[in-house]
Formats: sequence, C-alpha cells, structure tokens
Amino acid sequence: MNQVNDEQISLDDIEVPDKIPTKFINSRVIVFNPLYASYLYVKKGFFGSPLGINKPRLEYFSKPSELSLIEAYYLLELDEISIHDVKENKTLSPKEFLEIAIEIHHKFEEKYIIYKDLREKGYIPRPGLKFGADYVVYKKGPGLEHSLFMVHVLPHDSEITAIDMVRAGRLATSVRKKFVIANPLTKSYYFFEWFKP
Repeated sequence: MNQVNDEQISLDDIEVPDKIPTKFINSRVIVFNPLYASYLYVKKGFFGSPLGINKPRLEYFSKPSELSLIEAYYLLELDEISIHDVKENKTLSPKEFLEIAIEIHHKFEEKYIIYKDLREKGYIPRPGLKFGADYVVYKKGPGLEHSLFMVHVLPHDSEITAIDMVRAGRLATSVRKKFVIANPLTKSYYFFEWFKP
C-alpha cells in the first residue's frame, strides 16, 4: 500500500458519503476520518476543530476533528452527518441527539437558535469561549479575516448588569471586535460600541 503525501490530496477530488460518519464518545462528536474532517472544515463552511491543530490551514489536514454539539446538531438536522453513539451502539436520530445535547450543554436550545439564524444569514459562527462569548462570528471564515463580532446569547428574561456590559465592552474592545447580545426568542441582535463624547 502506497503512503499518500498530504500535499497530493485535493479535497475537490475526494468522494464524500451522503452522510459523513461521526462518533459520539464521552459527550464529544468526533469525525475520525481526516479527509471527511478536512472536507467539513474547508469545503462546507468551517465545521469542527481539528484535534491538535491550533490554527488549521485551508487545505487537507491529517487529524480527526471534533464538532461542537451545536455544530453536530446543525449538520444532523441538514442530514449532512450521522452520529453513532459508541456507548449505546446505535445511530442517533436528531430528536435523540437533541435530548442528549440539552442535558449536557448549558443553554443549548437558546444558543442553537442563534447559531442556526447566523448560519442562515450567511455568517460563520465559531466557538467563542476564549473571548468570553458564546460565538465569534465571521463573514468569510477564520484564517481569511478577523472575526467581525462576538455574540453572547441571552434569553429574553435574563438580566444583564451595567458591570456585565462594561466588562463585555472592554473585552470586545481589547480584541477589536464588536460585542453583540442575541435574544433567541425574537432573534434580535443588540450591538454595543464604546462611545467617547
């Protein structure tokens, strides 16, 4: 068997199944096949995070990737992936996976509404934990531009204090991004910017 050099692989030439297989292991959704992981990231709109690669290049990478639960549910709803629960040894339906995700991911439903809305508007939301937000949002994608803004999903009945707003505003300014609060009930977005009188 000939070993394939990474540079020889073109994602335009690979055959991808109708549903890319993933595995649900210990609350994580993993795409083990590096070709499929690369395809989801590069060709389908920056889905997943390659394991062990901090800033993936926009080409084939030789590692599996992890989909966030929100990304996985989005792709599952679109019928782009299948999710095999290793512990239960069965393929999960969207309803079954949603029940699991709600149980293990805080504010899953609210975050998912905003994630899906941003995707449908043509944006690319990526996990924003390192920025202290739910998402960082791109128009073209990571590696192609800096993110446009950070989104914090706040249910309509939540309270936000002045200190929370200042903290978020200062953080957003320090990383040169706009801070956005998203209301999943109305799919409304509130942008905050520093103002100097």
